[in-house]
Amino acid sequence: ARAAALDRAAQALRAAAPQVLAANARDLAAGEARGLSGAMLDRLMLDEARLAGVADAVAAVAALPDPVGEVIDSTVRPNGLRLSRIRVPLGTIGIIYESRPNVTADAAALCVRAGNAVILRGGSEAVHSNRAIHAALVEGLVAGGVPADAVQFVPSQDRACVGAMLTANGLIDMIVPRGGKSLVERVQADARVPVLAHLDGINHTYIHAAAEPAMAEAIAVNAKLRRTGICGSMETLLVDAAYPAIPALLGALIAAGCELRGDPRIAALDPRIIPASDDDWDTEYLDAILSVACVDGLDAALAHVARHSSAHTDAIVTADAAAAERFLAEVDSAIVMHNASSQFADGGEFGLGAEIGIATGRLHARGPVALEGLTTYKWQVRGQGQIRP
Repeated sequence: ARAAALDRAAQALRAAAPQVLAANARDLAAGEARGLSGAMLDRLMLDEARLAGVADAVAAVAALPDPVGEVIDSTVRPNGLRLSRIRVPLGTIGIIYESRPNVTADAAALCVRAGNAVILRGGSEAVHSNRAIHAALVEGLVAGGVPADAVQFVPSQDRACVGAMLTANGLIDMIVPRGGKSLVERVQADARVPVLAHLDGINHTYIHAAAEPAMAEAIAVNAKLRRTGICGSMETLLVDAAYPAIPALLGALIAAGCELRGDPRIAALDPRIIPASDDDWDTEYLDAILSVACVDGLDAALAHVARHSSAHTDAIVTADAAAAERFLAEVDSAIVMHNASSQFADGGEFGLGAEIGIATGRLHARGPVALEGLTTYKWQVRGQGQIRP
């Protein structure tokens, strides 16, 4: 029933495209007037293709296997007790997010598919887009038999609403913040409700000495510039001092429109490279800006990543299988990649459908959080009259 209702919601979203795009145009105009950056406006912008993708993502979630009631594992104890762990919904989930109107649809679809209710509190930048998307989704869900209250949208932009959600212990079972560092830090500091945090995407790509130059260049340009405003974008490039094609790699990034900020060895290679400051290694630019460091081997690369990564996504490019396996084993991030662009850090690309976010912590869920991450489990014990001696 939930899957069928989500299919109706996807259809309703497609039918409401003119209203949603008109609402988005209002948000974009307001954002430009407020001086939002190009990266922020890109996050906010919907066109026909992007909106179709949002609706397709809702339909894709509907087509995923239902996690509720799944038997995770089962055992029979020596005394004859049969134990099973069963997936169950988390309950009511609060989503506090900024800028991206697609989160409204993704969060609603994932929460409903996993049997949860959701309370959505979007940012002021996308208020008109979010309301239009929410209205279409609810129309479809209700037509499919899901109560309208299963997906609620906070009607006010008053910041006090966020505080009320964060302290609604016993009413909201989990908070998921999606937004900038200041939002996530406020949620973590003030919440009296469990938080599933998505922090900065300070993502590294390490070009190992044994990297194949054409592959290294293609991955680096894509990881930084395919979409600079997403959390999977590379923010720091580490280049091994023994890599044979450093100037060509840097030149390709500059030619593609990227501003480079390099350590002394990198900055000395090209006058167009700006010297990096200490802060650059810990900055999520979300723009066509990249910090670049030259490192002396795998140990130095691992040390740099350990010191500066936000534990989101880090990658190595190399033809050396042993070096790749060591990187994959030793980098303690939610996602670690070999010979692939960090832009693949996405629930859809992982085959999970839409995602609620990428969790960078270590508890409950880690990496792209989709249906499984929006459930918990309970133990079911079946006996035949056993008593404990």
